[in-house]
Amino acid sequence: MTIPLHDDPALPGVADLLQDPHTAWADLREAAPVRRLTGPDGLPFWLVTRYRDVRALLADPRLSLDRSHALPGNYRGFSLPPALDANLLNMDPPDHTRIRRLVSQAFTPRRVERLREGVRRTAEDLVDAIEPLGRTDLIASYAGPFPIAVICDLLGVSAEDRRDFRGWTDALVTPDPARPELARAAVAGLVGYFTDLIARKRRDGGDDLLSALVAARDEDGDRGRLSEEELTSLAFLILFAGYENTVHLIGNGVLALLDHPEQLAALRRDPALLPAAVEELARFDGPAPLAIRRFPTEDVRIGDTVVPAGETVLLALGSANRDPDHVDRPDELDLHRTDNGHLALGHGIHYCLGAPLARMETAIALDTLVRRLPGLALDVPRKDLRWRPSMRARGLLALPVRY
Repeated sequence: MTIPLHDDPALPGVADLLQDPHTAWADLREAAPVRRLTGPDGLPFWLVTRYRDVRALLADPRLSLDRSHALPGNYRGFSLPPALDANLLNMDPPDHTRIRRLVSQAFTPRRVERLREGVRRTAEDLVDAIEPLGRTDLIASYAGPFPIAVICDLLGVSAEDRRDFRGWTDALVTPDPARPELARAAVAGLVGYFTDLIARKRRDGGDDLLSALVAARDEDGDRGRLSEEELTSLAFLILFAGYENTVHLIGNGVLALLDHPEQLAALRRDPALLPAAVEELARFDGPAPLAIRRFPTEDVRIGDTVVPAGETVLLALGSANRDPDHVDRPDELDLHRTDNGHLALGHGIHYCLGAPLARMETAIALDTLVRRLPGLALDVPRKDLRWRPSMRARGLLALPVRY
């Protein structure tokens, strides 16, 4: 069994991954593609960085998302109440298969497509508000409120409830370490709100995703029915994943275009590039550097390394997407690229259910900005931009621009 030393000073560590992740990924792919590290919480984890390994392991049933397979004391995740914890990111088949099938019946391409006009209207309204200003923080004024409005439309959240919704979400996405009670209050607020909203949808129905989930059944009848906790957890997952990932995908994407003005100019000239642009921006600097943690149910060999059962494994999507063994010129942004094949939205049975919506939102968000804000440019020196201090999410704290 080969276990690389997690404290080897010659190799990148967690601090390097936070400070300059793409350089650290490149060094690890070359020198230690399977590396044991100690996380900020003091617990060990295995980091896998090469594309071929990451893609294979995303679909490997021996790597479980169920925390019951973790060795005692090996994993300490964010504590959620049962009403929010029974979601697809903590499940393996057969429960995962049952719930995903039910969600797929409600989360159809037709339902997503029906949102298009509202998504475009939301983007236009947000730009209406910032256009006269000449400068703004795009995260606070655009990339943040945009996906919240879309998710509220998707779930059937009323306009008067959206201010609380945004506040709870912000408290969880960007927690204040000095005030942990705010995150706890946000969790309690969301549990209470979703519990009440689900009861109302069950009573009154509606033409929205949450109403469809309440009514969803599969061919197994009552045995396939979503439990109340599973339903609440699904609503929470759709909110949290749909909000955080879309905020960062839009913010990172705009920054990448500003860093590559020739690519931004190409997109202005040819809006037909938008679908390819979304894929390339997701590959180049996606919102999720790491896939959700996994726990081997048996010892698993990855290359020359054997990872013991029960230890925490993190698959580096951000590294895989820039692996030169997979994609040509990986560190170049090229909106005309045809050899993308990125893993930003996952692979296998846990592939992102909301991928069609995320793609549509990002394309509309970028199109609206590029079309309506000529002269878009950074309003601060590039070196002054600050990223969230997180390995789990890759996103800017602010993106000041002028136009």
